[in-house]
Amino acid sequence: MGLIKKLNKWANARTYLILDLIRVLLGIVLFVKGIEFMTNFEEMEKLALPFQNVPGGMLVLHYLVPAHFVGGILIMVGLLTRWAAIAQIPILFGAILTNFLGTMNTNNLMLALIVLLTSLFFVVYGSGKNSVDYYLKMQQ
Repeated sequence: MGLIKKLNKWANARTYLILDLIRVLLGIVLFVKGIEFMTNFEEMEKLALPFQNVPGGMLVLHYLVPAHFVGGILIMVGLLTRWAAIAQIPILFGAILTNFLGTMNTNNLMLALIVLLTSLFFVVYGSGKNSVDYYLKMQQ
């Protein structure tokens, strides 16, 4: 717990509005991607092809949609940002791996890499001052 408090103090001392905007944009991207997966079953079938023979492959696909949808909302408002970003990491590694196992789509690969790096940043940085986490912390 001491490490988290040190990271929070460091992040709060160096908060910039642009980082909060990047966090909100990351949340929007994940939320939109979750909606896109919910409404586009053909794309989900294409994503499932490389993981057909992997045990638990269908569980991964059922984890993907709610994690993007709910995680996007949490990251957007800054509530449990670190946990929501940690939940995205296995999905993003899978998205990168899908490009190498299935058909290579450079646009999806670049989006997955950017979102992965941004998520890793927010795992370390936290949610920042303009967030629900910070508001709730200040209420205590």
